[in-house]
Amino acid sequence: MATLSAVLATTHHPFYLKATTAPPEERMPQADEWKAKVEAYRETLTVAKPDILVMVGADHFHQFFSDNYPTFLIGKQPMYDATFYNETREFGLPTFLLQGHEELSGYMLQGLLDRGFDFSVSHELKIDHSIICPIITTRPDADLPIVPIYTNIFAPPLPSPKRFWDLGRAIRSIIDEWPSDLRVAAVGSGHLSLELGGPRQFGETGPDPEFDLQAIEWLRTGDIDGILANVTHESMAGAGNATHGFMDLILMMGIAGPIEASYVDSLDLFHTREAYVTWYPEGAPS
Repeated sequence: MATLSAVLATTHHPFYLKATTAPPEERMPQADEWKAKVEAYRETLTVAKPDILVMVGADHFHQFFSDNYPTFLIGKQPMYDATFYNETREFGLPTFLLQGHEELSGYMLQGLLDRGFDFSVSHELKIDHSIICPIITTRPDADLPIVPIYTNIFAPPLPSPKRFWDLGRAIRSIIDEWPSDLRVAAVGSGHLSLELGGPRQFGETGPDPEFDLQAIEWLRTGDIDGILANVTHESMAGAGNATHGFMDLILMMGIAGPIEASYVDSLDLFHTREAYVTWYPEGAPS
């Protein structure tokens, strides 16, 4: 059976690459600390020695829109093109051509359908920064095949936080049952409190620092009961109009299981808090 070697949950700030590669005189004050934290976090994936990455993210209205936004979608194709023009223009993100893993995509799609998750499937998916930013921060060589999974965190009506947890548990069981000797790591990105285009977007911190700290603690301790008792669509909206991306971090905790994280770090950055969490379901690598 396959081995789930690591589960990573992270935010995906699109300006990381530009901020940390700018000339010294143009760098933001936090750039060096940010780079050091990301490089330390990257090592938590490297030591897990994965062969395949299951990547969880969300399309930022690049190819899916409110009139037809899939609740959950998996890609199944040999190669994935990235990134979109506006992401290159605005964020300075490079283009990528990522290898896919069609066998695991197909096995996972059937397993999810069998478990009651009516997934959409795409054979012509293009990858945006919700997956490319974690590639840049955790696997910049982009040398591993991926299985991309997209969730709807943007276009109401949205699935519940419980549904994201249950999806994570389903993905975990499928990886555990996959008849392969390969090592699989799951890397997913979402948000803590986040405001996009609203009055709280450009504050000195994220729009709800108390939510951010509590959310990180829930993830650190694997406290799904605390999450489900306190996190609703209404409470997330109250923390910032794009905070629903926290549900993708709940999904990642679902893949790991209700266990304590082996690695937790964060960075209080302009207008948002970045978070970096890693679980080792089979135990920390020696």
